[in-house]
Amino acid sequence: MLNRMKPAVFWTAAVLAPLCAMAQAPAAKVKGPVAASSGVRAGLPAGQNTLYAGNRAPLKELPLVKLPVGAVEAGGWLGEQLKRMAQGFSGRLPELSQYCRREGNAWLDPRGQGRFGWEELPYWLKGYINLGYVLRDARITAESREWVEAALKSQREDGYFGPAANLAGEHTLGRLEALDLWPNMVMIYVLRTHYEATGDKRVLDFLLRYYRWFHSQPLHNLLPASWQKYRGGDNLDHIYWLYSQTGEKWLLDAARVNHERTADWVGGIESWHGVNFGQCFREPAQYFQQTHDERYLRAAERNYGTMMRLYGNGPGGGFAADENARPGFRGPRQGTETCTWVELMFSHEMLLGITGDAKWAERAEEIAFNSLPASMTPDLRGLHYLTAPNQPQLDRRNKAPAIDNSGDMYSFNPYGYRCCQHNAAMGWPYFAERQWMATGGNGLAAVFYSTNTVRARAGRGEEATIRETTDYPFDGTVRMTVHLKAPARFPLALRIPSWAREPRLAVNGHGVEIPARASWVTLERQWSEGDRVELTLPAEVEVRRWAEQKNAASVHYGPLAFSLRIREDWRPYGGEGEWKQYEVLPASPWNYALEADAPLRVERRAGQAAQPFDPEAAPVRIRARGRRVPEWRLEPNGLPGEIQASPVKTEEPVEEIELIPMGAARLRITMFPVAGGETRWEANTPIVLASSATHEDPPDREGFRFGGARGSKEWIEYRYPWPKMVRRAAPEWGESGAPQAWRVLVESGGAWKEWDGREVETRAVRLEVEMAPRRGVALKRWRVE
Repeated sequence: MLNRMKPAVFWTAAVLAPLCAMAQAPAAKVKGPVAASSGVRAGLPAGQNTLYAGNRAPLKELPLVKLPVGAVEAGGWLGEQLKRMAQGFSGRLPELSQYCRREGNAWLDPRGQGRFGWEELPYWLKGYINLGYVLRDARITAESREWVEAALKSQREDGYFGPAANLAGEHTLGRLEALDLWPNMVMIYVLRTHYEATGDKRVLDFLLRYYRWFHSQPLHNLLPASWQKYRGGDNLDHIYWLYSQTGEKWLLDAARVNHERTADWVGGIESWHGVNFGQCFREPAQYFQQTHDERYLRAAERNYGTMMRLYGNGPGGGFAADENARPGFRGPRQGTETCTWVELMFSHEMLLGITGDAKWAERAEEIAFNSLPASMTPDLRGLHYLTAPNQPQLDRRNKAPAIDNSGDMYSFNPYGYRCCQHNAAMGWPYFAERQWMATGGNGLAAVFYSTNTVRARAGRGEEATIRETTDYPFDGTVRMTVHLKAPARFPLALRIPSWAREPRLAVNGHGVEIPARASWVTLERQWSEGDRVELTLPAEVEVRRWAEQKNAASVHYGPLAFSLRIREDWRPYGGEGEWKQYEVLPASPWNYALEADAPLRVERRAGQAAQPFDPEAAPVRIRARGRRVPEWRLEPNGLPGEIQASPVKTEEPVEEIELIPMGAARLRITMFPVAGGETRWEANTPIVLASSATHEDPPDREGFRFGGARGSKEWIEYRYPWPKMVRRAAPEWGESGAPQAWRVLVESGGAWKEWDGREVETRAVRLEVEMAPRRGVALKRWRVE
């Protein structure tokens, strides 16, 4: 998908501290004396963890087991995100959202009567309760406890719990009028966290009664349609967890039924809705835990690969789905929903636990470091619906049909974007909890690096405390100190990112040889009070070329993508008190093409920033060179023009440009055209729509095939940002010849009319074709001039 340029790299004194390189080269071996009493090997520790409950047989053993909530105390920049969350919209959502208020709320009523009984409140609590326990915040945990108690008191004699309206699907999209289990799937995550934190045995009894009720339902009642149909993998996750806690074997049959009634993600992508995909592509891999059949594991990877091949639109870990992934809309100006970011992170984290494959950790942190921070204000008091690699203006204008939804999707607004406003709460807490996980052999694994303290049992049950200090991902040195009351032997696994060319490892100052190509390195030794581990991940800067995105370029430094620094003009347009709504407009030029052969200079700011995802405080910056492309401008809807093929001709002078981490840039260009060549930028580029496009065969100005299976009328349409004078619109047909009939229409006054061939000004042109039955027609090219 990408080709690499090899830029010259100039290091300033500030960047001699090692970071990380994005190349896929094997890890180099480091020579030096091996620490006494230690062994090192590639891979995760084998065997079972007897100290923390993973999967119970016959489920597949988990190579990585989540530690109980609160075991990891986040510090540094990640701890700062959590603190800002607590004082931001996620931590104070009842002030902003009617769905989270107590008055008349169906989630508080013992009989499930009242308002707001669908997904919104559980979405919020799913992250809010974890935030409270990760931060050890008494206010948050006490408030969460009230909702937990209400849920436990709502269980009926037959085992069902929660709002009564969901028994009839009153809140589903399109009013399903059938049993809707989706809201309960979300709420059960809240109950599980409560159990993890408190050991409250009522939760297990409660869930056993609930799933006996579930398992007694007629098959046609279970997951018939709507979100629950696609998202049944969440229910499967709960059933496996409950089985592993209790050993009730009938739960395995309930899991089979749940899988059979869930949409068929084994067969392919069942929904192109961004959140559905981010949350659900993993379901076959979850079922693999029961079947032990690796074909299910491969199906999940295939789903992910297909989406990224067709709609992966640049750095940041996401794909173009500004509600739904749509044929023909895959460029870097297409956004990804904030709900998708957090659900996709959770899916990667879940798959990491199931497989132990470090690539899922890298995929999770690519989102965490680049896209998730950019979806919210630096103080975490506002969010927007969509975040894209190229987003140089955040205004309230309607951008449909260039994006899927109409209305305001871009401005920062703590009151809006209903689903994302609530669901975003789980992003940072879930990531923070999984910085450390338990391994086989009663060991521990460092999964996501940041400053933190983990307190966990290891070895024969000894209490181990490990304090980790680092400014990763902005610096590549990770230091750990082990604290024990008495010496203990246990394995300690460290993740080695695939982009780290020459990682170095030392224990108590003695170099340890790192096996080549290792994604995990395990230290097997007896640990003592004060033992020190230091992992160093050296850095290089890299420019990637994206063949599927018109050969555009992006700049990377370790796990960080870098964006053009655009000066931000924050303009409040509403809100009350502390809760402001903002448009953010560019106060400096943004339409630059990257100079392909110019050197890139990395600069590092001294000290650690409390909020590194603020453009003023970004710890690492890159100086590059670029040329402006005057024809590349904002369209009337506020979107940047679609990126065009590189290299692009521009006669503007070379300028030095500043790049900052993508996560720090609320306005950004992250996918750059490359300067050079003889092709000029086309100033008025249309979006291309079609009546029957497919994901594998999207509409394109350089070729499209009409199906015509029923001899129907079909069309392809060019819709321009600005009015265009049309003088010629002749199609060029493929080898199959012309259709049975065709005509050209132009839009005039909001209506379509047949074009008479005379010059006309319009914003949209449509080619309508009528085909003979069962005969497809290939459009080789349609030039509108």
